[in-house]
Amino acid sequence: MSYHYPIDEIYWTKEEIIDVVNFYSMVEQAYEKQVNRDDLLLSYTRFKQIVPSKSEEKKLCGQFEKESGYSCYRTVKKAKESAPGDKIKME
Repeated sequence: MSYHYPIDEIYWTKEEIIDVVNFYSMVEQAYEKQVNRDDLLLSYTRFKQIVPSKSEEKKLCGQFEKESGYSCYRTVKKAKESAPGDKIKME
């Protein structure tokens, strides 16, 4: 990994930073291996508690995609369209 996760070190607590990084990590895993759909959606729910603004979500996920090439939006969309218990594998 030769990129940085977009995080807000000023306003987020240490726990919130860990939870946001966990969400980004789950998106990475969906591209690099596979990830459990329910775990991904749980981490996304926590991400949305920390980043409730749609515009802020788009900004952070856009930065993440620019850095990594991995789309939070497409990954979460695929997870929402999948059945509980499914494995998510992005291509």
